[in-house]
Amino acid sequence: MTSLIKHSFIFSFFILLAALTACDETFTPRPRGHFRIELPEKSYIKYTTRCDFSADLPVYSKVEIVKTSTDSCWYNIVLPDFKARIHCTYLPVSDDISGMVEDAYNFAFKHEAKANAITRMPFHSDTSDVHGMIYDLKGNVASPIQFFVTDSSNHFLRGALYFNHRPNADSIGPVQDFIREDILRMMQTINWDE
Repeated sequence: MTSLIKHSFIFSFFILLAALTACDETFTPRPRGHFRIELPEKSYIKYTTRCDFSADLPVYSKVEIVKTSTDSCWYNIVLPDFKARIHCTYLPVSDDISGMVEDAYNFAFKHEAKANAITRMPFHSDTSDVHGMIYDLKGNVASPIQFFVTDSSNHFLRGALYFNHRPNADSIGPVQDFIREDILRMMQTINWDE
């Protein structure tokens, strides 16, 4: 019986020793993460609007014409895979091009209270007579990218990117950068109809 107690004691000692040495790592919980986003390959198609211009749009987008009581040229470029849309408004230029530019500026800076920063990048293409500005709004803002383009005499197009969910700059950052490239491509390829 003594040998059985001795073996039980030795076995219990090794189990206790294994339990104490196996748990020397400290527990750290996993940080919260975001889902991996699969971005499609860039590809574009020329889209001709009923509003006196054409531009390259991504093939993974679709255009929705916004019905209004006036014969305006409002439409959305919908990006369903990203739950996003670019609200676009085309206006023929009257005598008040400076007022239209000021309105675009004011629309962008309405988000100033929520934005951490707002940067402006001028855009010029002398070959296609397109000039404008792109506004990048940093932080948890409703519309992180806004832009306008014009030929200063006949045509004016303003756009704003919106996501169909609560703004979270950390999680939508890669998608926002991806869509920004599409917006720049649209701005670069605009051709005004005369």
